Amino acid sequence: MSQNRRHSPEQIASLLRQIGLAIANGKNAPEACYEVGIAEYTYYRWRGEFWELRVDQIKRMKDLKRENMNLKRLVAKLSLD
Repeated sequence: MSQNRRHSPEQIASLLRQIGLAIANGKNAPEACYEVGIAEYTYYRWRGEFWELRVDQIKRMKDLKRENMNLKRLVAKLSLD
């Protein structure tokens, strides 16, 4: 399993589908996660955030999180001045 790797929204959606199919075919979640190369924790986190979303919705969610983080930094910087 690789560390510090960012996955694109397309990759996340694809991996969630692959794991879902493997689980439907009788594998358990840890085995399915190991096969696709992600941590079980990552799978459950992604499933909680992105399970019912389409690829374009995942992109938008990631963009909004990035924008929110930048705005929080700006507010913190301005409040210190």
